Amino acid sequence: MPLSESILHFLKGLSWKGPLPKGVEVLRPFSDPEVMTICTAFYRKYYPDEGTRILLIGINPGRHGAGLTGIPFTDPIRLAEVCGIPNPWPKKRELSSVFIYDMIDAFGGAEAFYRQFYFTAVSPLGFTAQGKNLNYYDNARLRESLEPHTVRWFRQQLAWGLRTDVAFCLGGGENHKYLDGLNQRHGLFSRIVALPHPRYIMQYRLKQKDAYIQEYLSNFKVYCTPKIE
Repeated sequence: MPLSESILHFLKGLSWKGPLPKGVEVLRPFSDPEVMTICTAFYRKYYPDEGTRILLIGINPGRHGAGLTGIPFTDPIRLAEVCGIPNPWPKKRELSSVFIYDMIDAFGGAEAFYRQFYFTAVSPLGFTAQGKNLNYYDNARLRESLEPHTVRWFRQQLAWGLRTDVAFCLGGGENHKYLDGLNQRHGLFSRIVALPHPRYIMQYRLKQKDAYIQEYLSNFKVYCTPKIE
């Protein structure tokens, strides 16, 4: 089965089973037929084969990126202008998406990049509290209750033949700490390499953006197949 169909089946089946901390709501972009139409176009364009990929693991979707488009680190502008997929959403930029697609351009473009990599997240479902984005690790009860969901989601994805020798964690702080502990308990990957989170770079280290792009590319080159010169 092509990766595209495995991914789409996975996204359609995502659900949160069990209670949530008071005031926390789940962001479920994939329950929107419009989002799934866009996801179908994207994944069938970039994942039509049965080849393996390296996982790039984010935190959880936010309302203006993956929580809106369904595609991790891809805002409506990048979706239309870079990926060539028209969409109905207001063309507002999302900072993480800007960095990621500048990095993708330096890598060699979207087609080359997505042949090697697959974006996912510790939680592919997002969370909000009081109408604002919530990172899973910012709520202790949510973080504690997430583990069985996360392990199940990762195992479903790895069953497609994705690589387990290495995974990249986007975020060297709390996201890496959580993911590293999860990996020690469940043995999902041989190695997890932490990279600075795109939003941190764009908010606090914008003048060094090109250096961070090179940091990403240097790490990727070690593991890409065939080796990238």
